[in-house]
Amino acid sequence: MADVPEQLADLPYADLLQPHSGALHRDARYDTVHFDGGEYTGQASGASFLECAFTGVELAGTALRTSRWNEVWIQGGRLVGTELVDSEWQDTALLGSVLAGVAWYGAQLRRTVLRGCKLESVNLRGAVLRDVVFEDCLLRDVDFAGARLTDVSVPGSTLDGVRFGGARMERVDLRGAARLGLPDGHQGLSGAILNTGQLLELAPQFAHALGITVKD
Repeated sequence: MADVPEQLADLPYADLLQPHSGALHRDARYDTVHFDGGEYTGQASGASFLECAFTGVELAGTALRTSRWNEVWIQGGRLVGTELVDSEWQDTALLGSVLAGVAWYGAQLRRTVLRGCKLESVNLRGAVLRDVVFEDCLLRDVDFAGARLTDVSVPGSTLDGVRFGGARMERVDLRGAARLGLPDGHQGLSGAILNTGQLLELAPQFAHALGITVKD
């Protein structure tokens, strides 16, 4: 998912979108729907979204467990206290959005791009991420403990208080990060790609994790 449309009109399904009105519903299927503005709360677990667009929408405490998101485009969204446990995301994009206090654990994300987003206190424990890009994002207190990450990259992103304890990684490219603030869980970085400067910066924490005492 290299090319992500920046404008609604650039979506391949833009001409098919129909405006949505009303609430979200449990187990509902939304196909080529445009959710524009407004706040959605309540119970919508099991809902599925196919070729949908969200612009300026707030999902506040919305229960979307086991929901499915396929070819969905979200711009300027606010996900606050949203439950996305065991949800599935494929070929999706989140642009300029805020995710705070989101329960995203056990989810599966594939070919997903987050660009210019702010993630704070997001729980991705046990999630499976494949071909995921965090581009120019802020990840603060994001928990990837026990997650499986494959072909994940973080170009231009700041990681602050991000935890990878017990994670399993393959080709996770951290070289483009603006900052790597990793308080613990360094053994979970096995399989990650770092540059020399990042390795030197993290060396004291690696030594501590391995029980190595460094004395001159």
